[in-house]
Amino acid sequence: MNPISQTRYIAAIDLGSNSFHMVVAKIVGQELQLVSRHKQHVQLANGLNEQGELDNAAIERGLDCLAMFAERIQGFKQADVRIAATYTLRQAINADEFIQRARRILPYPIEIISGAEEARLIYQGVSHTQSQSDSKLIVDIGGGSTEIIYGSGFEPELLNSKPIGCITVTQQFFANGKLSHTNFTNAILAAEQKLESLAHHYRLKGWSSAFGSSGTVKAIRDVLCGLGYQDGVITAKRLLQLIALLSEKGNINDIELTGLTDARKPVFAAGIAIMYAVFVGLKIREMFYTEGALREGLLYEMEARLKRSDIRMRTTENLAIKHLVDLEHAARVKGQAREFLQQIHEPLAIKQHSELFDLLEWSALLHEVGLSISLSDYHRHSAYLLQHSNMPGFNIEQQRVLATLARFQRKSMNLNEIENFSLYQKPQLLSLIRVLRLAILLNSQRSDSPLPPFELTITTQDQWQLSCSEFNWLTRHKLLNANLLAEQAYWHQLGWQLEIH
Repeated sequence: MNPISQTRYIAAIDLGSNSFHMVVAKIVGQELQLVSRHKQHVQLANGLNEQGELDNAAIERGLDCLAMFAERIQGFKQADVRIAATYTLRQAINADEFIQRARRILPYPIEIISGAEEARLIYQGVSHTQSQSDSKLIVDIGGGSTEIIYGSGFEPELLNSKPIGCITVTQQFFANGKLSHTNFTNAILAAEQKLESLAHHYRLKGWSSAFGSSGTVKAIRDVLCGLGYQDGVITAKRLLQLIALLSEKGNINDIELTGLTDARKPVFAAGIAIMYAVFVGLKIREMFYTEGALREGLLYEMEARLKRSDIRMRTTENLAIKHLVDLEHAARVKGQAREFLQQIHEPLAIKQHSELFDLLEWSALLHEVGLSISLSDYHRHSAYLLQHSNMPGFNIEQQRVLATLARFQRKSMNLNEIENFSLYQKPQLLSLIRVLRLAILLNSQRSDSPLPPFELTITTQDQWQLSCSEFNWLTRHKLLNANLLAEQAYWHQLGWQLEIH
């Protein structure tokens, strides 16, 4: 077969607080090759006010950038594009407005990822570009947050994201453009305080190599090269030299350094202050710049998912084991839920093998994690754990879906408590809730004996029918039948109809 015919192109987009990045790669066989990089200074974080609202000017800058990106990936399939949003859109109370407007320009899902997930993906991006290194420390100073990761090979061991970034520090300590030793001292001290709680854990680990990724580190490396340090290695001594040089300038607008671009100039001083605090706190001897970053991590993980090696399944299994879930029971609930959704996915307009199938199965496996806290209201405990645990591979909205399904798995339902979602339609999520409730209920007796075949059908969106193929089986199982009648009453309170035969 002609190898060219097997080529497919994939793209990853990082919606950062300072810059938006896009990388495009081609997959030929099992090889992934980067073919282009695209970057635009958007400074999204500059538009975030004290109330956490993103102003329209920042939104427009972001949309203009996405319009340019859209030209490059026109015609790409949805499965071949992954877009991740980080700190600023995590914080923005009107992030949904930006996402909805962005979807009209760039018709692909935008995932808002947690700080821990951002750190994990950065590690993956660096690990694939620096695979020859053994244990490594990675630092990524962005516009709104700084990620610090330690790991060996392709496995991260320590993941942290702190809300200190070159834009936020600029706003707080260099807002008037003034450069002075006092401003640098205050900025460094504030960053050191943010890092204080975690620095000791990293120092205990030690590492064979330290790497810095993304724009701040690249700018520092380029300026050092311009000063005659051709190796581009970053050290505490060289950072102090840069701080002294900048303090002499007096104002950000007066900075003229070989290797420093005009776009990077406004946030350069803050980036150096944060980096020096990281060096002091973690006692770093030297650091090297690496091309790998979040967007490369997204690419390589996409490529891994194409091979059906999904980290989310491992995350689900690990979380279930950690919280002592009855795995046999969970597997029975998962199987029943999947079977029900297979029976009714067409009238629900849910495509077979879509991510909603996966989310339903993962929620079935994890619906009882809250039992590790207490039997009382365990569905609420499960929801809390699923929303707030570190779950590698899941974005924030996927975790909210799992939490929502767990929260409404039993007892009465107040649907006004369900938040709006950007990536998923509410009617489909309500259907998943009903499917999961029925699957859990039918397996509530935790019997090893197989259930008779049940069939779930839909007359209309709010009229469902559950039928047992074995005559009088429900009559002989009085407790289960009573529970089904109680479930029928819960549905009736919401205007839903459940017929039982």
